[in-house]
Amino acid sequence: MAGKLIGIDLGTTNSCVCVMEGGDSRVIPNREGSRTTPSVVAFTDKGDVLVGHIAKRQAVTNPQRTLFAVKRLIGQRFQSPQGAGGGDPPAFPGGGRAQRRCLAPRGRA
Repeated sequence: MAGKLIGIDLGTTNSCVCVMEGGDSRVIPNREGSRTTPSVVAFTDKGDVLVGHIAKRQAVTNPQRTLFAVKRLIGQRFQSPQGAGGGDPPAFPGGGRAQRRCLAPRGRA
């Protein structure tokens, strides 16, 4: 097989990207040099999109605009307790009531 293959593992907690070239595989490090990146996305008040470690770090001060563990909602009905539209927020590890489950953070819908 000629060329390169790229594999992406989109994990609930962390994600990883690997390239296979000539039968050898290599994990592509992120900007900080880590082999895995937290599966976290955040939006700043100015509209900037943050991904990975920086998004995870700012989640403490900006929980309403931070998305994490979104994969746990896949397959859930919108009005179910685990879905985006009904009941109390699900009890994700490390999560609190301030960490909302939403598909479009405030200001991005």
